[in-house]
Amino acid sequence: MELSEIVRLNILSPMVLAFVLGIIAVIVKSDLKIPEQVYSIISIYLLFAIGLKGGFDLARSPFGSFGLASVVAVLIGLGIPLWSFFLLRLVGRMTAANAISVAIHYGAVSAVTLSASVTFLNESEQTFEGFMPTMYVIMEIPAVILGLGLAKWHSGGKQQTLLDAFRSALTSKGFLLLGGGVLIGFISGEPGYQQVKPFFVDLFPGFLALFLLEMGTLVGARLGDLRKIGLGLIAFALIMPLLHGFLGVWLGTAAGLSVGGAMIMGALAASASYITAPNVVEANIPEADITFPLTASLVLTFPLNLTIGLPIYYELARLFAG
Repeated sequence: MELSEIVRLNILSPMVLAFVLGIIAVIVKSDLKIPEQVYSIISIYLLFAIGLKGGFDLARSPFGSFGLASVVAVLIGLGIPLWSFFLLRLVGRMTAANAISVAIHYGAVSAVTLSASVTFLNESEQTFEGFMPTMYVIMEIPAVILGLGLAKWHSGGKQQTLLDAFRSALTSKGFLLLGGGVLIGFISGEPGYQQVKPFFVDLFPGFLALFLLEMGTLVGARLGDLRKIGLGLIAFALIMPLLHGFLGVWLGTAAGLSVGGAMIMGALAASASYITAPNVVEANIPEADITFPLTASLVLTFPLNLTIGLPIYYELARLFAG
């Protein structure tokens, strides 16, 4: 199947169309809004479902290239915030605080992009390594710690300690749900899979569509902020994710991952956080303007990945696989 056809099918998928509907709802000033409690429940469901499926897949297959994939994830997690910071400082002329803030957001990972990647591969009937959901955590922890190291350097060491940052990352909702889900799925194996499949596997696309509907309203509410962030950051938010995705797919393939595994590595590298990272930044870099990273990651990078990014990373993975 040609790349253009893959992109077309992805854009016309229920998940992407639900995201677009959310944006339209804001533009036309609709009262559409998913209650915050329901939104939180859906986010918990998505993270736990991804972890469970990863654990079930891991129980069916050997670890394979888990070690090399972990090294790649760590290197990407350390590299992206580092070169993003210097690029934004030297080329984008951003203040140190804002550059660190954006670097942390792009070094950290989007759980929703991971969810969309898993759904994309399932609909394409493309398998991937069961341990790939754990790459979310393995990539995000070094990225956040390096970002906080930059923040400590900028502030003279007055902010949260790196040990506290590591402890916070390990006890975060994302880590516990993804990591715990992988462990539960791995231990329970095939019998456990059959027990929870109707809810955590079959209903996953529907829950993701609802979540993306609400994500669309969040994006729509921030469209006006595009005028505030400047052309330099707009270019960064649209170009760098594609380069990061290319790097992730290439390194993932070199580490021995399958087409599906390399595609997920690329999607994780290309993604930017708009849930974990804002909390980290607000707690440690209060002088940073959170409008810059949130608008860049949520309004530009996330829709880019959701619509054309995932098909591109998939096609790159197939190309590199030869």
